[in-house]
Amino acid sequence: MFYQWHELQRAFLGPLTAGAQAVSNSFANPASPFAYLPGANRLSAGYELLYRLGKDYEKPEFNLRQIVKDGHNIPIIEQRIMERPFCRLLRFKRFADDSQTVARMKVEPAVLVCAPLSGHHSTLLRDTVRTLLQDHKVYITDWIDARMVPIEEGTFHLDDYVAYIQDFIRHIGAGNLHVISVCQPTVPVLAAISLMASRGEDTPRTMTMMGGPIDARKSPTSVNSLATQRSFEWFDNHVIHTVPPNYPGGGRKVYPGFLQHAGFVATNPERHAASHWDYYQSLLRGDEEDAEAHRRFYDEYNAVLDMDADYYLDTIRVVFQEFRLAEGTWDVAGERVQPQDIRKTALFTIEGELDDISGDGQTRAAHDLCSGIRPEDKLHFTAEKCGHYGIFSGRRWRTVIYPQLREFILAYSKVPRHEPEEVVA
Repeated sequence: MFYQWHELQRAFLGPLTAGAQAVSNSFANPASPFAYLPGANRLSAGYELLYRLGKDYEKPEFNLRQIVKDGHNIPIIEQRIMERPFCRLLRFKRFADDSQTVARMKVEPAVLVCAPLSGHHSTLLRDTVRTLLQDHKVYITDWIDARMVPIEEGTFHLDDYVAYIQDFIRHIGAGNLHVISVCQPTVPVLAAISLMASRGEDTPRTMTMMGGPIDARKSPTSVNSLATQRSFEWFDNHVIHTVPPNYPGGGRKVYPGFLQHAGFVATNPERHAASHWDYYQSLLRGDEEDAEAHRRFYDEYNAVLDMDADYYLDTIRVVFQEFRLAEGTWDVAGERVQPQDIRKTALFTIEGELDDISGDGQTRAAHDLCSGIRPEDKLHFTAEKCGHYGIFSGRRWRTVIYPQLREFILAYSKVPRHEPEEVVA
């Protein structure tokens, strides 16, 4: 009933937040006489803040319409390449009518960005994708909110995540593919490529793992501690709820997004309180640039999705309680995951010095597990003064981390013969 109570609260707050927005506008609109009352700007700012705190946040769009490359405007078209019940494979396809630009784009490597399925939507990696598009053909996993997946589609396990990644790699083609996993998917992505290597399949040319819990025993964070301090049964009994019938996935067992969001905020409530206070102050000053930056961040941060219960509980047990990947005891659909079988895929691990989600050494642990990769084909980088989100978004990502990632991918790229007459890349 907990999910139903949340929906009731959401329905109750809906008119109130809409009213707060209307009142805020009435005190801010120059055409309104209320805008000229004493203290109107404070009232407008206060009601705007109430509206932002109480409103629903839907899944944002990527809104990647074009990039500038070599002095040319390059239009971007978002395409759905494959669809599975719980995930879409998207491609951001670049178009150009300049033959030299097209020739360069045709020989650029393809990257598959494996987005986290851990609360936020894949649009959290918008900056990652925008930056990668400068030099790569970019694909991304776009995970679907479990409450929107009809129960007839069945459940979704961690094993299914691994299978999805393998299907996407095969569809794109491993020959000149580079896989980038951010945070949570480092574990299933390493499993997917390990199993492909064990079977003798082609594997991607490189795999880059960024801030993920390959071995969550190393430098445990508050996220890791919660998983080890509570029993598996506690998670099953306390955070798993049933989707109400007003959604397509009615009846499905999930870890609700609103609970995940509450957990995100609880890890650092002072920072969020300070951020909202700064937003209020920006509104009072009329600093629209700062206010808009706040809106953009929280439009993304507050938009969360439900995770299928089986997937979430599998992750708690396999990754954070039993450490099966690190221990070498993980079986996926009856096959043992053996990272040491990977030999033809180069490895790059990236960590943030100030990462409070995946601690120091958790991602770098992949180097010991992937003993079949030659030492000269392994690279690690720790970004100084960089937190978890800074690894893949923001100034340090663009100016410090990405240049190294670009050079790593380029070093292991197979450059095919280009066809200048093509106008699509």
